[in-house]
This record gives sequence, C-alpha cells and structure tokens, in this order.
Amino acid sequence: MRRREFIALVGGSALNFQVSANAQQPQIPVIGSLFAGTPEAVGDGAEAFKQGLKEQGYVEGSNLKIEYRWGMGQYDKLPALAAELVAHRVAVIVTSGGEPAALAAKNATSIIPIVFGVGGDPVRLGLVESLSRPGGNATGISLLTPGLERKRLELISQMRPDATTIAVLVNPNNPIAKLEIDEVERASEVLGRKIRLLQVSRDEDVDAAFLTISQQQIRALVVTADPYYYSRRAKLASSSAHSTAAAVFPFREFAIDGGLMSYGTSPLDTWRWQGSYAGRILNGEKPADLPVQQATRVALVLNMKTAKAQGLTFPLALLGRADEVIE
Repeated sequence: MRRREFIALVGGSALNFQVSANAQQPQIPVIGSLFAGTPEAVGDGAEAFKQGLKEQGYVEGSNLKIEYRWGMGQYDKLPALAAELVAHRVAVIVTSGGEPAALAAKNATSIIPIVFGVGGDPVRLGLVESLSRPGGNATGISLLTPGLERKRLELISQMRPDATTIAVLVNPNNPIAKLEIDEVERASEVLGRKIRLLQVSRDEDVDAAFLTISQQQIRALVVTADPYYYSRRAKLASSSAHSTAAAVFPFREFAIDGGLMSYGTSPLDTWRWQGSYAGRILNGEKPADLPVQQATRVALVLNMKTAKAQGLTFPLALLGRADEVIE
C-alpha cells in the first residue's frame, strides 16, 4: 500500500470514529428564558428558578444550557426576542415578567412548550384553555395580582386615613392594566376615595408622576404590579420615600429596597415553580397536562426605617397583621 493511501485510510477511519462518537453523545437540552425586565431585576429569582430545575435533575452548565433574552422593560422588543428563541429551536421557553413576555412567546410558537409567569387570568388572556387542563403548548403560574389591588387600596387607606385622593401608578402598555384600573376604581368607590391615575411606562414618566404627587399634595400611592416597575423598584421606592405620599407596593422586594410597605404574592415562588415545570417538560411531560398553579401565599411587609424617615407611624392594626417588619 502506498504511503499516501495509508494516510488517507487512517485519517478516514479516525474521522468516522469521531463522527460516531459525536453521534453517541447525548444532546444537551436548551431552555429559552424570555424576561420582560432587566438581568439586575431578577435578583434571587435566578437561584429560585435553578432550584426548581435542580429538583427535576437539571443543572445549568452541566446537563442543561439556557439562552437568555432580556426585554429591558421595553415590551415592544419582546416579539422579536421570542422569535429568536424559536429560531434557536429551544426545547422550552420560560417567560418571566408578566403578560407581555408570555403573550410574545405564545404568539411566536404553537409548538414549543411554554412555561409562563403572569399576574392575571391566563384563561382570559388566551394562554390556556383552562387552569386544570391547559391544552395547547403553554402552562405556568398566576400571581393573581389584579385581585390584590383592592386590598392594597384598603391598606394604604388605613395608613393614611386623611388621604382623600389616592394616586395609582399604572403602565398602559401592560395587557392587564385595564383589569387593575377597574379593580382600583371599584374599591375606591367603596372606600369613598378619589383616584388619580398616573401612567408610567418610561423612566422619564417616573419623575413626572412624583412631581404631580408633590404638586397636588397627594398623601397616598398604590403602585400596581408590572414587570417594568419591578425592574425599577429601587428608583420607585426611593422616589416615594422622598415624596408626600405613603406608598404600598405589590411585592416584598420593593419594601426591601426602601418602599414603605408591600402586599402581595412572592415572585420567588413563581420562578421556582417555573423551573420545576420546565424540568418536568424536559423529562417528557406535556404542558397540556400540567395544571396552571396559582400563588396562594400573600404577605404584608412594613419598612419601619422608611416610615420614620417620612414622619409616619404604622397603625397598630397594620403592625399586628404584618408578616414581616423591616427595622
């Protein structure tokens, strides 16, 4: 055998062996993560999500890869980001940051499984057929945020019984904004308070809103649940603490970041459930058969330091029912 033929034979055998070996290597599944906010806003949520995955046997960087896409609070970017994940042929798309991300993913694919986290009713939004039997390619968890706006209005009324007008921050770009507004308006009629709606969907809107609160000497504020607000919670908490208004926020993280008080469910529960559901789907279960989970743990958190800075005192009724008091 000639030397050149021998080299070609050996080289071809080595190539065939390498191709065969590669073919025998298991494919590492890829999850697409579509978040409406910023990476910084996720905080402990990332670990909660990974914990849910770990419970199902998946660890990022070991036997799982995650493709991240961030909307940075700009909801109009989400459809294109969702399309990128579909083109990447991910095994599952996990959406965080409420309805904008979930709807973007749902509109992008009817085949790839979706695990969403939303605040409103996923049936009403058209994400699933029913809570118990989702059907289709999507399932997830609902935080039931619109239904809690009434309670937040009641709590801030207890905090500031002298407030005849209550400001409400709402993002008009959020698909559940109308539901939140309707809930607040019904509650305000029962409480006998006036509502001043302030639309905030951009950073420059935040300063304008608190200028209005100051100029009109509004003494109470409700911040509705919204992914953009969650991403800007430090700024909102700081702005409210330096304003004339006592404010109530939708999630504990706002109070941790200096907000006066919060009342709502836990986003961390959402992320852990989503991680677990994503893992179960990777293990062969179908989203159509996984019931939509509903958050049930609701907590009232009070920030004593912020209250003192604003010259406010929490009523004993609020202190008595608080789940957590930040000194």
